[in-house]
Amino acid sequence: MSVNEITRVPILKKFISGFKNKAGKNKSGKITVHHKGGGHKRKKRLVTFNRSFNSEGILMNVEYDPNRNSFIGAIYDYINSNFSYQLLPKGAKIGDIYKSGAISDNKLGHSVSISSIPIGSFIYNISIKKNSGGVLIRSAGAKGVLIEKTPEFSRVKLISGEHRLIPNYCCASLGIVSNENFFLKPIKKAGRSRWLNKRPKVRGVAMNPIDHPHGGGEGKTSGGKIKRTPWGKPTLGVKTRKSTNNLILLNRK
Repeated sequence: MSVNEITRVPILKKFISGFKNKAGKNKSGKITVHHKGGGHKRKKRLVTFNRSFNSEGILMNVEYDPNRNSFIGAIYDYINSNFSYQLLPKGAKIGDIYKSGAISDNKLGHSVSISSIPIGSFIYNISIKKNSGGVLIRSAGAKGVLIEKTPEFSRVKLISGEHRLIPNYCCASLGIVSNENFFLKPIKKAGRSRWLNKRPKVRGVAMNPIDHPHGGGEGKTSGGKIKRTPWGKPTLGVKTRKSTNNLILLNRK
């Protein structure tokens, strides 16, 4: 898609609602995600991630979404006579036809069951439950690779390098998520980070010993100290993820 096709003016007004920034806090007001807060006011676009039903629509407009780094498209489904916002793949153009469900084909942007996708294909917006929305591979430039298929499950390599088993009846869209070069845009000033809801980070070595394990001391250390979190837990070489899901395989990256 060309830059001239992307617009910041939404055309599907009924799929836009107010959005309140949680600033990294939970319902009790306690900070659960650090270095977040502020940010520019945004409105939420209702994006359809569930594409397991039969549909055939045309891309009417390519739009910017302030809540994600990929582009979204305004789709008119002339089978079900409705409109929706959907994630767009790399190379999408106004006028393209996108299908889903049993009537879809193995083409760019179409949503099909994983059992029908050839091995080696790039996929995104992958669902992990039957008739549910996609939850994997949705950020800009991300892609999963289908590397193995069995009668019940398919092995997909995620963008993190993790291998995961996905049931064959789940759906995924073919292609790579659009706006793959989003990370090349420079920040340029501190104010833009605050627009993006990012607050400053203070180094541990710049704090006092009471505030951080790395703090204090006469001068800077030359290394050798174990890197720790503000709560004293080691950060390097220690696995922090605990998963009992048998469908998540070892990280092969």
